[in-house]
Amino acid sequence: MAAQPFDFGMIGLGVMGRNLLLNMADHGFKVIGFDKDGQKTGALETAATPGTTVKGVNTLQEMIDNLSVPRRIMLLVPAGKPVDDVIESLLPLVQKGDIIIDGGNSHYTDTIRRVDYLQGKGLHFVGMGVSGGEQGARTGPSIMPGGDPEAYPHIQPMLEAVSAKVNGVPCVAHLGNGAAGHYVKMVHNGIEYAIMQIISECYDLLHRGAGLNNDELHQVFSNWNKGDLQSFLVEITADIFLQPDDKTSYRLVDMILDKAGAKGTGKWTSQDAMDLGVGIPAIDMAVTMRNISAIKEERVQAARLYPQASHTIDIPKEQFIQQVHDALFASVVLSYAQGLALLHKASGDLKMDIPLPEVVRVWRGGCIIRSVLLEPFGKAFKADAQLTNLLLNEEVAQLLQKHLPNFRTVVATAAQHGFAAGGLMSSLAYFDAYTTGQLPINLLQAQRDYFGAHTYQRIDTTGSFHTEWQKSNG
Repeated sequence: MAAQPFDFGMIGLGVMGRNLLLNMADHGFKVIGFDKDGQKTGALETAATPGTTVKGVNTLQEMIDNLSVPRRIMLLVPAGKPVDDVIESLLPLVQKGDIIIDGGNSHYTDTIRRVDYLQGKGLHFVGMGVSGGEQGARTGPSIMPGGDPEAYPHIQPMLEAVSAKVNGVPCVAHLGNGAAGHYVKMVHNGIEYAIMQIISECYDLLHRGAGLNNDELHQVFSNWNKGDLQSFLVEITADIFLQPDDKTSYRLVDMILDKAGAKGTGKWTSQDAMDLGVGIPAIDMAVTMRNISAIKEERVQAARLYPQASHTIDIPKEQFIQQVHDALFASVVLSYAQGLALLHKASGDLKMDIPLPEVVRVWRGGCIIRSVLLEPFGKAFKADAQLTNLLLNEEVAQLLQKHLPNFRTVVATAAQHGFAAGGLMSSLAYFDAYTTGQLPINLLQAQRDYFGAHTYQRIDTTGSFHTEWQKSNG
């Protein structure tokens, strides 16, 4: 058998896999990557920093033979069957105690199945979320591993070295049992969906509503990114407005079709929240709005049937910009609150033991939803690691309260002028529902009992009750 000089192996040398390996090599680890495509293995070696140890191979056997024991093997391949196929091809080559890491966007139920399957074969399986895109993988992503706690110490030094750092602290932590890593990444992506939708709605209100051009929009978002909305998504939004189109004389944003793509993680978040009985309407609405955007031809047809009055919003520009700032701030807080409430529920119900203070810490750097808001959120969870919802924290409540009047004004303005501001509207509805002691669900329960004998509870005693409702003659 050949010498075993390599610390870490990667299967799949696409953009993410290649950049993550190069990042590890830059931190002193000896890395080896496998891909069937010889051009990709060659590109890996060519891109390596001089003096680092980086090797590309085209057979799994060669990679396995060159890895130190226990072998640390990461997969960055498309989710679903490809992951299972790679695992099966590895099984004849690996030995007990080796560690297989799935760094893709796998559905957490698949990860649970793989953990159990490989545990029976004496292998460690780690489901791991990675956020930060191509640039993050190369320079420092946010990393969300979960699963087998015995495996984590063997990969911890590498993950801490390559992850993003905030005040010198690595943005990586072991985030719980079983499929916790992929569950946290799934919810991260759900929050990402919601915030992107809400930012897009604010852009629509400022652009079509208040008439701001791309230079003005750049300035607004750039200013916001210097204050309490400082975040990766606001930062890149400011940049987008300046990007010229290389095919026309316009800005590129104006030439992009209003038809969104999706890879399914937002939908998974919504589906699982419904299964667990957790309300996350901003995330649900973000998924819905992408679905509606996809039927562009129908929307154009409907627009001809339902002509609307002018979208022009007649509010002084600077005043409206401040109102939209406050609406965006409040909605972003509420998006995080919904996602983190889902993580709290899943942690208990699915026995994942997800440490929410660590989740918030890991999200502070490297990831797509990094934001200065994660600092007060972190304080909230440090004060109470079992906090069921961020809205129950006094400091968060104070942050939110001062933005609520303008938030309500913007939602009302959007409705009055025919803007499809579903993310903003859903966020406000969530806030009002969560913070009221009296919802009209007493009537709903009466209806359910009337037509289906589903029973109801009373306000003056315990137990379940059913009534033979009297039919009126009216």
